[in-house]
Parts: sequence; C-alpha cells; structure tokens
Amino acid sequence: MEEANNNNNNNNNNNNNNNVVLLNFWPSSYGMRVKIALAEKGIEYEAKEEENLWGDKSPLLLEMNPVYKTVPVLIHNGKSICESLVIVQYIDDTWHGSSPLLPSDPYERSQARFWADYICKKLYNIAYKVWKVKGEEQEAFKKEFMECLKTLEGELGDEHYFGGDTFGYVDVVLVSLSPWFYTIETFANFCIETESPKIVLWVKRCMERESVSKSLPDPQQIYGFALEYKQKFGIE
Repeated sequence: MEEANNNNNNNNNNNNNNNVVLLNFWPSSYGMRVKIALAEKGIEYEAKEEENLWGDKSPLLLEMNPVYKTVPVLIHNGKSICESLVIVQYIDDTWHGSSPLLPSDPYERSQARFWADYICKKLYNIAYKVWKVKGEEQEAFKKEFMECLKTLEGELGDEHYFGGDTFGYVDVVLVSLSPWFYTIETFANFCIETESPKIVLWVKRCMERESVSKSLPDPQQIYGFALEYKQKFGIE
C-alpha cells in the first residue's frame, strides 16, 4: 500500500512538471524571482523571451495575460498564472514537496507576504525611479530608497536569511532586485554597501545559492540595458 502511494506521488509530481513555460523579459526583476523559485524547486521549463514589450507584444502574451499584457507569465499545462508574487506562491503550492518558500505557520506566512508586498509596492517602485530622474527629484527618491533598505535591514536583523536559517519567499522577492543595484548606484552616484552593508552581505550570501546565481543577469548587462532604455525614450 505504501509503495502504491509513493508511486502515486511520483506520478503527481511528473504531471505537475508537464508543459511549464515562462514568458519573460530578461531585465525584469519580476521575471527573475520566478526563475529563482522554479530553480529552487528543480522545475524544468521552456523560457520564451518577449523581445518588444514597448511595441507589438507577442500573440501568446496577449492570449495568456489579456488583462495586464505584461510579463512574467507562467503557463502550466496550458493554463496561465500572472503577476510575479502570485506565480511564486503558485509554484510553492504546486511543487510543495521540496524546498518550501513560504512557512507553514499561518502567522509567519502572513508576515512573509507582508514584507514581499512592501518590497514590491514600496522599494521596487522607488528603485526604478531613482535611475530615471535627476537633480532634486533623484535625491528625494534616493533618500526614500535607502530608508526602505534600512527598514529591510531591521527586519533581517542578524539572521542568515529573511526566513531565519531558511532561504524563502521574501529572499526570492528582494534578491531579484539586486542586479539593478549597480545601475541605481551609478546613475544616482552613491554606494549601497556604505549605506546598507547588511543588505549587501545578504545579497552575497544569496548569490552562493545556484538557484540565485544562475537566475540573475550580470549587473553590467542591466546597466547597458538601462542606457539603451534612456536613449530610446529620450531620458537625459
């Protein structure tokens, strides 16, 4: 009976692995977090890159995310899951047998979701503004950006990861912004490590994980993309 149950579990895992496709755009931190989550679970998938998010979008993207028309989109057995935080939670729920990203305790889960929401709504929005503007406006966003990082440093404390000794949901959500740090620093003329050394040490710790290091692009590539973006849209 136990052997039969084990076989059923294996069959379910195999079914879960069928036809996993990720629609993505390589500089997207939102897509990076999905790649990390898939890597943590050891899920094989087909990656499809969107080449022109500011022009004509692919018919597949329009079909799979007709509401927002944005990446990332996870397509699992023909069904689409949209919005990166939702996707990461879906991955954790679907492939829950290994490397859980969210804690099992309801209160701890709520806290992880709270900080992930804070990172997305607060830090991410500010981060992308810092490198796009100049002068007093940039200084204001830079100050707010560093205040957010210091808040996150307080939450991290002296722990190894945001989940304590376990790499988890909040780590996935935040570390996917780290390839943009060099671009932010260069355009805004400051040093994140000087201001938030704990965050930089935490990033280095996360980068020791293969799931992270192989999912994130080189910061210099991100900087090159940012330069092209500014030129394309006439941002001085």
